[in-house]
This record gives sequence, structure tokens and C-alpha cells, in this order.
Amino acid sequence: MTAAPLVALVGNPNAGKSALFNALTGARQKVGNYPGVTVERHSGKLTLPDGRIVDLVDLPGAYSLEPSSPDERVTRDFVTGTQAGERLPDALVVVVDASNLDNHLRFTLQLIALGLPVVVALNMFDLAERDGLTLDPLKLSAELGVPVVPTVAVRRRGLDELKILLGGIVDADAAIRLRPSNHAIGEDIVTLQRRARKIAQAATVAEAPARRWGNALDAVALHPVFGLVLLFAILFVMFQAVFFAGAAPAEAIAGVFDGVSAQIKDVMPDSVLRSLITDGIIAGVGAVVKFLPQILIMFFFILVLEASGYMVRAAFLMDRVMASVGLSGRAFIPLLSSFACAVPGIMSTRTIEDEKDRLTTILVAPLMTCSARLPVYTLVIGALIPDTKVLPFVGLQGLVMLGLYVMGVVGAFVVAFVLRRTVTKGASSGFMMEMPKYQLPRLRDLAIGLWSRAEIFLKRAGTTIAFTTIVLWALLSFPKPPEGSPVSAVNYSVAGRIANTIEPAFRPIGFNRDIVLALIPAMAAREVAVAALGTVYAIDTAGEQSETKMAQTLHKRWSLPTALAFLMWFVFAPQCISTIAVTRRETNGWKWPAFMVGYLFALAYIAAGAVYWAAIGFGL
Repeated sequence: MTAAPLVALVGNPNAGKSALFNALTGARQKVGNYPGVTVERHSGKLTLPDGRIVDLVDLPGAYSLEPSSPDERVTRDFVTGTQAGERLPDALVVVVDASNLDNHLRFTLQLIALGLPVVVALNMFDLAERDGLTLDPLKLSAELGVPVVPTVAVRRRGLDELKILLGGIVDADAAIRLRPSNHAIGEDIVTLQRRARKIAQAATVAEAPARRWGNALDAVALHPVFGLVLLFAILFVMFQAVFFAGAAPAEAIAGVFDGVSAQIKDVMPDSVLRSLITDGIIAGVGAVVKFLPQILIMFFFILVLEASGYMVRAAFLMDRVMASVGLSGRAFIPLLSSFACAVPGIMSTRTIEDEKDRLTTILVAPLMTCSARLPVYTLVIGALIPDTKVLPFVGLQGLVMLGLYVMGVVGAFVVAFVLRRTVTKGASSGFMMEMPKYQLPRLRDLAIGLWSRAEIFLKRAGTTIAFTTIVLWALLSFPKPPEGSPVSAVNYSVAGRIANTIEPAFRPIGFNRDIVLALIPAMAAREVAVAALGTVYAIDTAGEQSETKMAQTLHKRWSLPTALAFLMWFVFAPQCISTIAVTRRETNGWKWPAFMVGYLFALAYIAAGAVYWAAIGFGL
């Protein structure tokens, strides 16, 4: 008995392929797994206009015949006849999103190049028309050399025409025949994309002004030179806003904490409990919470970039840079996540199929300047870097902040370059991504996002930071020096003695006792370094510490070379226990977390020392 013709339904993700499959097969479907692969196999029966029955298989969505996931590998193997337990399909129905033609045609060209009979279903045709895009299916058919039919799967439009064309191409004696393979499957992605864009432009009759504006913006945002200039200009504006717009609210919050501390000192007698509340909890936690406005400003920019559709374009643009260090551009998305926090950045590497790419991204993610570093940077820069206007609306403090971020990015790329040629050596996978439409962010979504970030930050301040501060306060407060002793309370305490013992190891890079006291508890969370300094100076100044005095104390006790070395340390240092724990979980062992901590510590020490002695050499 002759087997029924086998037709594969194939296309990019989100092209409406499953909706078309359901519309064509109705209830005559079954679901299983491909042999040896935990990928679902959807198959069904389709009746052609002449009564013949066709076996229709809905393949997993794919962007290319160069697979980067198990789903894409199944699709590649099926259409090339190498999938275990499956025969070569007799024809392909390629489903294309009419509103995203140039990106979807890239894969279509690869499929046509296989030489199999093909019919293109130009799906979601109504949505393209609604968006002001007018396409000519006949022109598209002529450009591709295969039949094209407009469809709206959810409304069952174009299905009869699709069945008629499909009935012709699965019949060996049909009048509709397709050209043989033109070897486009072997073309690189860039060449295919150029061909796809040219064909899409030829098939486009008219488009709405919004789409034309989007294309014009992409010409700049995705340009290898102007795109990078735009990206760094956006980051510069963000950091300028952190200082200029965030300074006043931050000082207002600091004033509230100072006022509460002063009131408690007025009503409570001098005691251990009062010191715990004012010098420990208020001085430590308040020193961190005051930076909430600056953190929210930074997240406001990040949320706007994500919601507007620009963040995806930044990742696509950085693919060129990532390729130069041996990484796929897919790695840049987790690295962007690390800008908010290294932990979600490391966890989002699960989207990377290539194990070498994924491991390298995990190891370099802590180098990206995360939000936890922002209080440290803002405190030190605000206290020791003059607020000089380099240009109108361009301050030196914002430039230094941008420089620290750039150093983190450059450091990540340099380390990735070295790792990909040594311990994580291997080939890198390709990177393809659909570009979302440009759109104005919704104020409600921005408000919810900012509220969520504020809640996370305040919970962290009220739990991890508060607990660490209380422990540090206890270690700094006991034992107390004898009455009339010339030794300071901090130096006499347990924490002070530990810091003074360790301090000689850090003296070559310009660090003093206060910095060593801040570095140890900062392993719990980077922001704790600020809380630790607040607690240290509150106790060291006889309980009279305030946020303003803290900045003055930094300016008095720290030289500019020491401050620059401290900032450089936080660019590279692996100071976050949660990041180390997540790295251990994601790599299933302690080998790579230990390697990460070791190389980051060495890098931080060398970089801080180099900056310290360079600053002294320049007379700063």
C-alpha cells in the first residue's frame, strides 16, 4: 500500500504556524515525541480538494538550518531527511509572517534551496494590512520562484487556495514545478539577510509612516559605528541623570535618617541599645537606602529601553562585538541582565544552547556593572570627584561613572576573549533574533517595574544589609577600650583587630583599614560596603556621624588615588555570595565558581594597584 504524501509545515517561531496547522487538520491530530528526542511531534491528516489524504507534520519553529537548540535540530534533520524514524517530506509549506517579511524570508530562502517542492503561506496578512503594510503576493512569488498564497489562519482565509497549490506540488505530474536548489543553504547569514531584505522591498507596495520611521531608526541603531555611538550616548545620559536628578532626593532621604537619629539621641540615654539603633542600623542601612532615587533613575532608563524595543537592537548590534571575542551575540542578553544584577544575568544564560558560550557568559557576567555597585560608585565619586562641568550639562562625575561601566564591559570582553581561547575553547553558535516594533512605553508598566525594583531594594536593605550591619556593629563595638585609652574604639574592637591584621596585604594597592573593614562584609552584598563605612565612621566619630559627615570623612581620610583604586576594585571584585552560589548551581560544582572567584580577585587586585600607582605617578 502506497504511503500518503508527507508534507512538513515549517517556519520561524511566532509565524502562526500552529494556528495554520490546526485550521488545516481540524481534530485529526496526534501528539508524540520524535524518536530519541524530547521534542513534541504534532501530526495530522489533511484532505486535498481532489480527495487525497496528506500526512501533515507541524515542525518546531526555527530561525535557520544551522541549529542552536534541540527544536531547531529536529526541524533541520526532518527537512533534510536525516531525522531518525522519518522519511524525507514530499513538500514543504513555509509559513511566513507577512508583517515581518525580511526576517522570515531569510529562513525561507534556505528551505527553498533544499530543492524540495515549496509553497509559501503568507500568514497574518490581515495584521500586516492593519499596520499599513501592503504586499504583492504575485511579486513575492516571482522573486522567490515558488507559489505564494496570502492566509489568515485564525479566520480560515486562504486555506482553499493553499490546498489547491499544495495538491499541485505533491503530484509528480503537476503543472506547477519548482526550480532546483540554488545552494542558498550554504550562504552565510549576512548574505541571506541582504537577499531577504531586497526581496521584501520588491514585494512591498506601500507601508505606513510608522514602519518607515522604524526602518530609518534601525538604519542608525543597527549601524556598526553610529549604533555604538548611540548606545554609549544613551548610557552617558543615564549616568548624568543619576547624579543630576538623583542628588537632591538622595540628600532628602539622608536628611530624614539624620533627623530620626538625632531625635533618638535626644530621648535615649547613651547606651549599647542607642548605639545599636543609631550607629548600627540607622547609620548603616540609611547610608544605602539614600541611594534609592539614583537606582530607580537607572532602572527607569533600563525599563524604557526594554519597552521601546531598543534593548533587543542593542543586543543585535553587540553581536558584531561579541563575535570578535569568540562569543555569540546571544550572550549579550544575559550580560545586559547582569547590568541589573549578576544573579538573573547568570540564570538567563539557560537560553544559550552552546555550552562553551554559556559557561563563558557565566564566568564574565559578574564583570558587568550591576546596580549593587551603584551606591558604592555614587558615594565615592560624590565625595572625592569634583562636580566639574566639562561641557554644558556634562559633568565629570557622570563621565567617571560611564568610564567605570565601560571598563566593566571592556573587561568582560577581554576576559571572554582569553577564556574562549583557553579554558572554554570551542566553536561559537550563530545568533538570530526578531526585531520588535518600536513603541512608546506604557506609563503603567514603567510604574509597576519601578515599584517592583524599589520593593526588592528595600527588602534587601531591611534583611541582608540590616543583618550584616548589625553583626558588623557588634564586632566594631566590642570589646570596648579602657577608659582613657588612646586606642580608638574601632581599632580596639574585634573587627578592627582583624582589619588591622589584614590591612598590610592591601596596603600596596592604597587601601586603608576602613576599606578592609568594608570589603569583608561586602561579600554578602556589594551595597553592604557603603553600610559598613557608615557604621565604621559612626562609631569612630563618637556616634555623631551623619550622611554629610560621612562624605566629609571620606574626603579627609581617603586620597584620590585610594578612591580611584577602591572604585577599580569594585569594577572587578567577585563580592557577592549569591552570585557565587548561583554560579555553583548553574555549573553543577565548585570548580568554576572557585575559578571565577580566583581570577576576579587577582584581576581586581592588579587593576586597583595599577590605578593607584598610576594616579600617584600623575600627581593626583
